[in-house]
Amino acid sequence: MPSIFSQIIDGKIPCFRIEENNEFLAFLDINPLVVGHVLVIYKQEIDYIFDLDDDVLGRMLVFSKKVAKRIKSKIQCQKIGLSIIGLEVPHAHIHLVPIESADDLNFTRPKLTLSSDQLQATQRLLTE
Repeated sequence: MPSIFSQIIDGKIPCFRIEENNEFLAFLDINPLVVGHVLVIYKQEIDYIFDLDDDVLGRMLVFSKKVAKRIKSKIQCQKIGLSIIGLEVPHAHIHLVPIESADDLNFTRPKLTLSSDQLQATQRLLTE
């Protein structure tokens, strides 16, 4: 069965798209740690990020850098933290999270519950 991310790529599940090209998709995490938390995925379903070819991984990081710079320019924060966990969805992905401290990347903390309107507002902010 395809991962939830593959279903998003195929348009079977909606998402709040931030950036996309032929290889990668960046979209809002619907249960974010903080407002502006974005997921970056490779459009080919590969479970473990370190199973990606080196050149693909490099392009994914460069794509993520572009998205992170956009987030940083629109969301008040000290930096954009990057986290690769890979346990919750079997599809290689990167978390880009606006942070003020290292604790802001603590994935054991309760996630935010945002309304569709709040997510749409964040999407508009990050895609202007």
